[in-house]
Amino acid sequence: MTASSRQLMVIGAGTMGRGISEVALRHGWRVHLVDPDAAQRQSAQASIEKGLTRAASPEMLDPEWRRRLTVSADWDGIEPSWVIEAVPETMALKGPLFTRLDQEFGPEVWLASNTSSIAVTEIQGVARNFPERIGGLHFFNPVPRMALVEVIAGMATKAPYVAAAVELIREWDKEPVVAPDRPGFLVNRVARPYYLEALRMVDDGIVSLETCDTIFEGVGFPMGPFRLMDLVGIDVNFAVTESVFTQTFYDARYRPHRLQQQKIRLGQLGRKSGRGFYRYD
Repeated sequence: MTASSRQLMVIGAGTMGRGISEVALRHGWRVHLVDPDAAQRQSAQASIEKGLTRAASPEMLDPEWRRRLTVSADWDGIEPSWVIEAVPETMALKGPLFTRLDQEFGPEVWLASNTSSIAVTEIQGVARNFPERIGGLHFFNPVPRMALVEVIAGMATKAPYVAAAVELIREWDKEPVVAPDRPGFLVNRVARPYYLEALRMVDDGIVSLETCDTIFEGVGFPMGPFRLMDLVGIDVNFAVTESVFTQTFYDARYRPHRLQQQKIRLGQLGRKSGRGFYRYD
C-alpha cells in the first residue's frame, strides 16, 4: 500500500476514536474510522456529527466533512498516511492488531497507539518489519477539548517519526509534549497518587467521596478525583493503574485499589454505564 497525504485511519470507534476522528475532520483530513461492531460504528457516526455541528456555527462548518468520513468494519482498500489505534487498553487486543498493521502497511505509513499506559516498546515488539515507524499519541478525554497530547517514542522509534508526530499534533491545534516510554508516561504517572490517595482516604473513613471532590474542586482542580474517574471510566482508570503497578515491578505507590475493582464487578463504570461513584441515570 502507498500512503495518501492527509488521510487518517482510526481503529476503534469508542470515546477516544470518535474524538480523534472529530478533531481530524475539523482540520480538513479524510478520516476512515474502523470498528468491527456495527452498533459502535453507528453510535460513533452520530456522535461525530453532533460534536462537529455543536462546535461550529452552520456557516463555519465545512459542508464537505461528511464526504471525508467513512465508517467501516475493516480497512481493505484504505491508504492512509497515519493510523491511530484507539482500542481498549490491553495487549491482547493491541498486539495482534499492530502485528497485522505492520505486515499490511509499508514503512511510509506512520502507526500510533493511543495507549495511556502500555509501553510503546512492548507494542513495537510484536511488529518486526518496521518498528521504527511506531509510537504513541496519547490523547486525553474529551479529545476535542483537551489540548495536550503525549508523543511517546519507544526504544525503536526513529527521530523522523517524532518530528512527524509533533507536526501532526500542532496542525490539529493541540499541544504536543514528547514523553519518555516509562510506566504511565508523564500524565498518568503523576495522576496515580491523585486517584489512589483519594481512594484510600475514602476507604479509611477519613472523608466522604463528595467532600473529597469538593475540596479539590474548591482549590482549583476542574474535577475532583471521583468525578474524574467516573468521566474517564472506572474500568479504564483501574486498568491504567494495574499497568503502571506491573511495569514498576509492583511499586507499592501504584498498587490498585479494591474500591475500583468492586465497582467494576458491579458494572458501575462511571458515566458510560449510568452509575459509578455517582449516579447518572
